[in-house]
Amino acid sequence: MSLDATSFPEPTVLWSVPEGQREGRPLLVLLHGYGANEADLFGLADQLPEDFVVASVRAPLAMGPGYTWFPLTGSVEYSFDAVRDATEYLLAWLDSVREGFTSVSLLGFSMGMAMATSLWRRRPQEIAAVVGLSGFAVEGGSDYFRDAELDGSTPFFWGRDPQDPVIPRERIDFTAAWLLGKARATKVQYSGVWHGISPQEVGHVAEFLGFEVLSPQR
Repeated sequence: MSLDATSFPEPTVLWSVPEGQREGRPLLVLLHGYGANEADLFGLADQLPEDFVVASVRAPLAMGPGYTWFPLTGSVEYSFDAVRDATEYLLAWLDSVREGFTSVSLLGFSMGMAMATSLWRRRPQEIAAVVGLSGFAVEGGSDYFRDAELDGSTPFFWGRDPQDPVIPRERIDFTAAWLLGKARATKVQYSGVWHGISPQEVGHVAEFLGFEVLSPQR
């Protein structure tokens, strides 16, 4: 069941630095996967370039011991209306905190990748870079997303294990086809990671973000 974004709770966010140390720095938003919470990815903050202010956001819907961005079945079926509500929820939060940051980048794991790509697709000109790990992009929403504005200039890192047992093949195939021409994509496959994130992958993400977002010539 979907909830209207206006009925969602106030976002719970973990920040890597106090408020007084954030202005004039790039923001990196972490978006966790299904059934997790804001602490799940927060450990990555210390392994990524220290220039970033990292904000890890909790999804709004309780799901077991954790939280979810939108209801999801075991076969990764969902309602696009629920995706839209979650996207609007995140964008409202982002609008409330983004002043003073030099740029905004997104990193999503699993369902969090669906959210990261959805935010980017809704606000194409406002996102500096996108990292998607072991996840997918959602189908539908042609009257909501602004995919026509995705001109191939946004740097996009997609890391996954081809043997991932969680994300169905059809979701991967759709994501790969959808991404063509829409971003300046770096696609890396990792063996033995399954539905997870390896230290090597984190190192690659750190290099990607440093080069694409922090490099002075960009």
